[in-house]
Amino acid sequence: MFDQQQFIEDCRAALAGGGQRQVKEVVARAVADPAALMATLGTPTEGGLKPLYRSADLTIVNVIWQPKMVIQPHNHELWAVIGVYSGREDNILWRRLPAEAEGRIEGAGAKTLSTGDTLALGADVIHSVINPIPRLTGAIHVYGGDFFAQPRSEWDPESLTEKPYDMEKVLRMFAGKE
Repeated sequence: MFDQQQFIEDCRAALAGGGQRQVKEVVARAVADPAALMATLGTPTEGGLKPLYRSADLTIVNVIWQPKMVIQPHNHELWAVIGVYSGREDNILWRRLPAEAEGRIEGAGAKTLSTGDTLALGADVIHSVINPIPRLTGAIHVYGGDFFAQPRSEWDPESLTEKPYDMEKVLRMFAGKE
């Protein structure tokens, strides 16, 4: 059985004991038994970013992606660990072009996550995310800092130019209101 408080304590201990690599092991154990995780968190019924834990050095979020949702390229300026417990999350990875390209990015790879998969992202990674399936996708995202307070960037999906991240717009997208 998934114990949310124990999961938080295990993530905090992993952070103190070695950081992102150990946190990824904790997340991998949790998403390896999606039925147990959903018995505690509930089967996803609506999109949203649902904080499970938030501090200056660690944020844990239950991320519920809307069907067919696409979120523009963005960075976190924090390392992240993603574990999918229901559905699918496709990550497109991007890299910055040379300075003369004025903040633009180009595609650099992709990683598909299905139920039970995990992915670690470095603090400097830029990615966009797609839920390519016609139902909600559930994932646990763990960040090495305060995800909701961290300044970051997003890139216009058409011009691929950098601009400040709009958290309010993102929250509306997850709620299905944009």
